[in-house]
Amino acid sequence: MKNIFFYITLAFIVSCGNERELQLPEIDKAAITEIQDVSVAYLFYDETQPDSVLLNRKNLISTTNWLVNVDKRLTLKQAIPHIKFLQDKKKSSSHKNENAKNYFTCHDLSINNLGFLEFTSTNYNVEKPEMIFSDISDLKYSGNIHTVNFEVNEDILIFPGYALDINIATDKKEFTNEIKKLDTLRGRIILNFHKNLKFEDYILYKSLLSNINLNHLSISNQEYLYN
Repeated sequence: MKNIFFYITLAFIVSCGNERELQLPEIDKAAITEIQDVSVAYLFYDETQPDSVLLNRKNLISTTNWLVNVDKRLTLKQAIPHIKFLQDKKKSSSHKNENAKNYFTCHDLSINNLGFLEFTSTNYNVEKPEMIFSDISDLKYSGNIHTVNFEVNEDILIFPGYALDINIATDKKEFTNEIKKLDTLRGRIILNFHKNLKFEDYILYKSLLSNINLNHLSISNQEYLYN
C-alpha cells in the first residue's frame, strides 16, 4: 500500500455511513514519523456511551504494517482487550510477513503531524496480574528488578528491586530522572498500568520510556494492568 500522511490532530472517519471523530493521543518528538506499506484500524470512543468501544478493522491486511488509531479518551480497560485481539489476529493469520510491525498512531506536537510508537512485541497481561511474580522469579537478575506503577491521578510509584519496603513517588516531569538513577546495574523494569488510565496518558508514559537511553537496565515487554 502507499504511504499514508495525515495532516490532522483529529481524524474524522466515515464508518458504516456515519461520521465519527477520533482524537489521537499527543506526544512530542516521536522517533518514528513515516511508515510505508500500511493498513489501518480504528478504536473509537462514543461520548454518548462512555463504556462503548467500536473497533473498525475492515481495512487491515495481515502482511502490512498495522497503524492502530486509538482514541485518547478510552481507558486501558476499554482499549487493551481490542488491541490484544488485533495482535492475536495478526499472529494467527495464514498469510504472514515477519517484517511487518504494529504501531500506535499519535499526533506529534513537535512537527504538527503524525508520529508512531511501536508495540509489536508488547504482551498485555489483563486477567492475571499476579503473573508478575513468576516473571521476576525466572529472571537471572531478580535482585535488580524494578516495578513501576502508573496511577490514574498522574502519580507514579517506583518499587526498586534492591529494597522491598521502599517506593519512590514521582510524576511525569521527574520520571525520566528517577529511572536514570536506577540504571547502574543489569536488570529489568516491569511496567504496571492502572486499568482506568486514559490511553492518552499511557502513550505519554510509553513515549517518555522510549526516549530514555538505558545503559544497564532493559524494559520488559510484559505489561500488566491492575485495579
